[in-house]
Amino acid sequence: MKALVIRRLGGPDVLEVTQAADPVLSSGEEMVRVEAGGINFADIMTAQGGYPGAPKPPLIAGREFCGTRERDGERVMGYAQWAAFAERIAARADLLWPVPASWSAEQGAAFPVNYFTAYFAYWKAGLLEKSKGAVPRVLIHAVAGGVGTAAVQIGKLLGIEMYGTSSSEEKLARVKQLGLHHGINYKQIDYEQAISEMTSGEGVDAVFEMLGGEHTAKSLRCLRDFGRVIVYGTATGQRAEIDARALYAKGASVHGLWLTYLSAKRDLMDAAWQQLSAWIVEGHLHPVVGNVFPLERAAEAYRLLLERKNFGKVVLKIT
Repeated sequence: MKALVIRRLGGPDVLEVTQAADPVLSSGEEMVRVEAGGINFADIMTAQGGYPGAPKPPLIAGREFCGTRERDGERVMGYAQWAAFAERIAARADLLWPVPASWSAEQGAAFPVNYFTAYFAYWKAGLLEKSKGAVPRVLIHAVAGGVGTAAVQIGKLLGIEMYGTSSSEEKLARVKQLGLHHGINYKQIDYEQAISEMTSGEGVDAVFEMLGGEHTAKSLRCLRDFGRVIVYGTATGQRAEIDARALYAKGASVHGLWLTYLSAKRDLMDAAWQQLSAWIVEGHLHPVVGNVFPLERAAEAYRLLLERKNFGKVVLKIT
């Protein structure tokens, strides 16, 4: 079968489309014929050698996909740790979900990582239930990306006042069409300063943080009393900086969110899917696909995400 293989560790140039052996089913798995795969920062880190738990090269890339289950012909979208960017994958049966009839394969491939991560971010922040008091405020970094656009759609349903950072006015304008209230162009103004000015010095209740480095500490300073920073990535490649004194001063907290870990918790995943699928049926969730590349142009697709030039999800067309 055709597959995207990481032969050695490095940048996008290490990716190679080649023939690979067909997968073999293990207990609890289903064979899926893959049509499309969604690219995440975790895929970039896997190629670079910085993603925990990934095997050494050579390995088949990809952790998010949409295709057809061979056993019954049902269209499914799924989540894996690797091996998704191939014509076939042996996937965990409990991490496969039905694709809405009106969705394309590209939309299905843009759903699992984005929406489960965004859902769990609100869960970690304690904001899944609509507030009966003051409207909660959330700062979403990289708001024009895959998880960011998903978080905006969910935040709109929850009645959240949303602030988002991005690198361009064009991207921010597009996300505002999804429901974002306040856009912050971080190339024009420091987002910590912007949050202070926009909230009259009060800050936000939660920050969805996936940058790492100094941004974790900066995000902490954007919180109001008892706020929470939800850390789910390190796109800068730098270790998160945390000033414990800032935690003391506000009674604030930092929470880690790793979908790899949560995906093994069947009860949590089932509860998340129950709510997400209900929102899908009601017509509220629509995966945002910004770019679609053929598998042969995977290096270009990875580079687009690495350079933060994407809007929404970057998807590979497998078959």
